[in-house]
Amino acid sequence: MASKLKIIPLGGLNEIGKNLTVFEYGDDIIVVDCGLGFPDEEMYGIDIVIPDTTYLVQNKHRIRGIILTHGHEDHIGALPYVMRDLDAPLYATRLTAGLIEIKLSEHGLLNKTKIKVVKAGDTIKAGNFQVEFIHVNHSIADAVALAIKTPIGTLIHTGDFKIDVTPIQGGMIDLTRLGQLGKEGVLMLLSDSTNVEKPGYSESESKVGARFDQLFKDCNKRIIVTTFASNVHRLQQIINSAAKFKRKVAITGRSMENVMRVSTELGYMDVPSDIFVDINQINSYPKNKIVVITTGSQGESMSALYRMAFSGHRQVEIDAGDRVIISASAIPGNEKTINRVINELFLKGAEVNYDRLEELHVSGHACKEELKMILALTKPKFFMPLHGEQRHLSTHAQLAKSMGVLPNNVIIGDIGRIVEVTKRSVKLGGNVPAGKVLVDGTGVGDVGSVVLRDRRHLAQDGMLVIVMTLSSEDASLVSGPDIVTRGFVYVKESDDLLEELRRVTLETLDSCEAQHISDWATIKAKVKANLSGYLYKQTKRSPMILPVIMEV
Repeated sequence: MASKLKIIPLGGLNEIGKNLTVFEYGDDIIVVDCGLGFPDEEMYGIDIVIPDTTYLVQNKHRIRGIILTHGHEDHIGALPYVMRDLDAPLYATRLTAGLIEIKLSEHGLLNKTKIKVVKAGDTIKAGNFQVEFIHVNHSIADAVALAIKTPIGTLIHTGDFKIDVTPIQGGMIDLTRLGQLGKEGVLMLLSDSTNVEKPGYSESESKVGARFDQLFKDCNKRIIVTTFASNVHRLQQIINSAAKFKRKVAITGRSMENVMRVSTELGYMDVPSDIFVDINQINSYPKNKIVVITTGSQGESMSALYRMAFSGHRQVEIDAGDRVIISASAIPGNEKTINRVINELFLKGAEVNYDRLEELHVSGHACKEELKMILALTKPKFFMPLHGEQRHLSTHAQLAKSMGVLPNNVIIGDIGRIVEVTKRSVKLGGNVPAGKVLVDGTGVGDVGSVVLRDRRHLAQDGMLVIVMTLSSEDASLVSGPDIVTRGFVYVKESDDLLEELRRVTLETLDSCEAQHISDWATIKAKVKANLSGYLYKQTKRSPMILPVIMEV
C-alpha cells in the first residue's frame, strides 16, 4: 500500500477565489471545494473563470467524493461546469446543499448528481479517507472545516473561517474539537490565508447589526441596502432592523431572491410572516416604511443596484429621498466598478453610506491572531497555507514558523504542483494539468489565449478589413479594394488616410502580379504586412488587419 499522500491544488493559490484542492492516497481521490474566480480587466467578455479539471476527468473513476466547506461562489460556483464530466457524490451541509441544488437545476444537472447532506460533527468514509465536519464561523451559515483522516495521519483543512464569539446564529467555532485533534496529533494543517496581513482579530458580525439599527432609527428616507447575497447572517440583521423600525422589505436581484428563499425554507433565517412586499408594490407605501435589499455590492453591471444607479431598473428610481447602504467590502479588483456606482448614486442626490466611512462590514476571514490560535490549538507537524495570493501565502508561512513549525515542514504550493506528504516529510513533486478555464456565455473553455489576445488587440487598436475582388484566372484586381474600419479611425474624418491605404494595397497587388504570385494566402500576407508597416509608420498604431479576397 502506498505510504505517500498527494495534495494537488487546482485553484486558490496565488489568486483569490477558484478554490479546489485534491487529496489522493493509493487508488482514492477526494476533492475539497469547487469554486469559480472572477475575470480580470484583460479578460474581455469573459463571465467567470473556473479551474482546469482535466486531471479529475482523467481520474474520475478514482474520485470517492467532492466535499464542500460552504456555499460561497469561490467554493461551489464551478460545480455546474465541472459536474458535467464527473459523477462523484457531493457532500455538503444543509444550506450549502440548498444553494448547490439551485445551481445544478439551472444547468439541468440536478437529477444526475448525488448530493449527500451532512452536519457539523458527522464523519463520512470515502475510500481511504475519513472526513469529519467541524463547525466554524464565516460570513455564511453552515460553514465547516474538515479533519481528513488518512492512513498516514490526520490533516485539518480550515476552509474559510473566523473566530466569532457572538455569532448571529449557529454558535461559536468549535475550538474544543480543534484542540482535541491537536492533542491526538495533527500531521498537517492547511489554513485560510485571506486576512493574514491584518493584525489582531476580525470583528463580530453582530457589530454590523448595531450599525444598521443606528441608520434605520429616525430615518425618514427609503432605505436601500446591498450586501453579498450569500451572507445570510447579514440579511437576517437587515430584516431584524426593518422589523424593529416597522418597515416592509422588498427583495430585488435573482441571487438574493434565491438565497432568501432557500435559507428561509431551511430555517436559517427567522422572518416575520408579513414583512415582505413585492418589489412592484413598493410605491404604494410611504418611503419611510420601505427597505429594499438588493444585489450589486461589487458594482456588477448586470446587478440590481447598478441598474438603479444608472436608471435602468424597472421598479426603483434612485433620488434624493433615498439612503443607500453598501454593506460589503470590495473584492480585490472590483474597486473601480464599485466607485463608479457610488459616484452615480451621489450624482442622483442619494445619501450613500459605504464601508470606508462606516462600520458596515466585517470580514468573514480570520486575522493574524486567530490564525495563530488555530496553529497553537492544532500543533501541526506540517503546514501549508491556502486561499490567497503569493504575499498572503508567504506571510502565513512565516507566521507558522514563528509559531514553532519547523522551517522544513512549511510548504507553499502552486496550482497544478503535487505536494507529497509522508509521516516524516513534505516536499513538492511533479505537475498535473492545471490553470484557468474561461467561461463566456454558454461556451466553456472555447475562449483560449489566442482569442483573448485578439480581443485585447481589437480593444486597444481596432480593426481594418480590406476587401479585394480578384480574377480566378490570373489574380488580377477586378474591383476594390474596399476598406472597412471598426474602432480604428472615424471614416469621414480620415478620407486621406484611407486613400493612402488603398494606394498601398494596389501597389502590393501590382507587385504580386509582376512576380506572378497567384496564391491567395501569399497575396493576403503581403497586403497585411505592407499595410501594417505603413500604418505603424504613419499613426503609431497596429490595428488588426483582415484582408478578404473574393474570387470571380
